[in-house]
Amino acid sequence: MDNIKLKLTVAYDGTRYKGWQVQKNGVTVQQRIEEALQRLFPSVTRIHSSSRTDTGVHARGMVAHVEVPKAEYRIEERKLRLALNSFLPDDVRVMEAKRVPMTFHARFDASGKQYRYSVWNHPVMDPLQNNTAWHVPRELDFERMQQGAKHFVGKRDFRGFAVKREYEMRSTVRTVTACKIYKKESLLVWVIEGDGFLYKMCRGIVGTLVEVGTGKLKPGDVRDILKSCDRAQAGMTAPPHGLVLWKVHYRKGKAKR
Repeated sequence: MDNIKLKLTVAYDGTRYKGWQVQKNGVTVQQRIEEALQRLFPSVTRIHSSSRTDTGVHARGMVAHVEVPKAEYRIEERKLRLALNSFLPDDVRVMEAKRVPMTFHARFDASGKQYRYSVWNHPVMDPLQNNTAWHVPRELDFERMQQGAKHFVGKRDFRGFAVKREYEMRSTVRTVTACKIYKKESLLVWVIEGDGFLYKMCRGIVGTLVEVGTGKLKPGDVRDILKSCDRAQAGMTAPPHGLVLWKVHYRKGKAKR
């Protein structure tokens, strides 16, 4: 049977979900999108994503692809996004839906990703930030954290900042192309970009830099922790709700967004 391939760009508030990937023990974002797709294309069983996000983590630019039999594809492309969103809960939205070449793969064609992490650094939490920022009431030294962040940029072994999965990754070396921190009054935003990320790596980076900001660690300690590859030497893993998968990058010609 001839198929067509669709590329979906998805945004979601992960507060109520057990992460992206389908699981037996709770509702996930992938499950909700597959259910919506099945309302339009009954034979669809699985979608393939560029990434996975953990329980409570959000996304603005998750990318996924799905194959649909041509015989079932009876909807105009311009109406596809509207139709899918009519079957989705308010905290999950398909921002873009379009046909792409059959050779496109959401995961294997991705050349990089950008994550953003928000911290509310004030003695009192802003209730409007409850689901999207980590509340750190203790004053943070912004310049120290910026100095520490520079050590993450480059091709490094990030084993000391990730959490081991049940299976071992073939390689724990990744290339981080940017690790910047922006400040607007009490809101701090980390922008971390790279070719790929280990399990909870971004949250390990943020948690460590927050400890640099409190004075528990020195900026130069980041370099030493990277060399040691020892997770016990790094800072805490920042909580999930401050993290957003912001954007997935693709090589030129690979289903440009």
